[in-house]
Amino acid sequence: MLFQNDRAALRKKLIEDRLNLPHRLDLAAQLQEVLRVWLVQRREQTIGAYWPIKGEFDPLPALYRWSEAHPDRRIGLPVVDKQHGTLQFHVWYPGCPMEEDAYGIPKPKDTETFQPQMLLVPCVGYGPAGLRIGYGGGFMARTVSEMEPQPVMVGVGYAHGFLPLLKAQPDDVPVAAMLTEEGLVWSAE
Repeated sequence: MLFQNDRAALRKKLIEDRLNLPHRLDLAAQLQEVLRVWLVQRREQTIGAYWPIKGEFDPLPALYRWSEAHPDRRIGLPVVDKQHGTLQFHVWYPGCPMEEDAYGIPKPKDTETFQPQMLLVPCVGYGPAGLRIGYGGGFMARTVSEMEPQPVMVGVGYAHGFLPLLKAQPDDVPVAAMLTEEGLVWSAE
């Protein structure tokens, strides 16, 4: 059995499990609905998200529907600032010009940058009290630490990734809320 705090082993196992989830498309549809309903109550007008990789939940359809309701709402996708090891968020919309970043992940090409009020962050795994396991590069933690005001961080992922014995590590940045296909499973608000 994997130790709950061997993050590299946990990441590998959780990604493999996520890719092999039975009915993952059904789970994604459920999480789309959870996210759409949850966003209705929110006041933020700008949200930074991510391009889904390795079987991650795709938040972009729900976010696009959210943005359609008000013309001032903006969605952003991350672009790596290699010099600082942080992320900048560039406006994304369906059909906007895209190109691959250094990691082979699509990013908006030549669109405006902005600082999001909320960040939807993918969770490879998650634990109690808003603990989150990402991919281990530290991009999100460095990015959020430099933002002023800091955005509300919201984790999204599948319920299979819950690790009840997960312990915080020094560089962990907890999420303010965690959404899965089962609904809102954690909120600090």
